[in-house]
Amino acid sequence: MMTRNMGEKAEGLALEIRRQFGAEAVTRFLRTLPAFRTEADIPDRFRELLDRLDGAERGDIGWRRP
Repeated sequence: MMTRNMGEKAEGLALEIRRQFGAEAVTRFLRTLPAFRTEADIPDRFRELLDRLDGAERGDIGWRRP
């Protein structure tokens, strides 16, 4: 059973982790790691899907079936 204090700490920790993952320094570091590096020569279909995902994250587009 989680007490109120433990719940508040967990929420605070989750917020801090989200904040740090959004930091530019962390983003730059992750791009240097092979697992997080994007490939320049991905198939067009995957590039299109990634572009749609980026647009959805920005709120530019709604979900539409191709």
